[in-house]
Amino acid sequence: MIDLQNRGICPTLDEIGTYIRNPLFETFCSEIKERHGAKEKIEFSSCSWESGWNVKFKKSGKNLCTIYPRESFFTVLVVVGKKEKELVETILADCTGELQEIYDRTEEGNGQKWLMIDLEDQGDLFRDVLRLIEIRRNAK
Repeated sequence: MIDLQNRGICPTLDEIGTYIRNPLFETFCSEIKERHGAKEKIEFSSCSWESGWNVKFKKSGKNLCTIYPRESFFTVLVVVGKKEKELVETILADCTGELQEIYDRTEEGNGQKWLMIDLEDQGDLFRDVLRLIEIRRNAK
């Protein structure tokens, strides 16, 4: 079993998947890679807000999302910045109540909302997160 707080040993994507123990993690990573041609980068964060190993997906230097491993689920961070805000707010009414609540309660700072979304299954919230990432990817 990996230790997400051990900065000295970088886990592989497979080891992170084994830690999470939810097949949705592999599905999610495959979707991001296939839809966007994004590459994963496993990084250690010393941030006091969320320290430990995480997985970032980037395309053309832009961070599309960051995954924080948990036991049996994972949290996806999607940043909604100034470029994405208008389009995200346009589709928000079509999203799950859970995503609407996360968006509403997330405070804005420097023109951004850092949405932390827990994913456990491939339901509507999963679909909503993929839509947010699509918007982020295409924002100019």
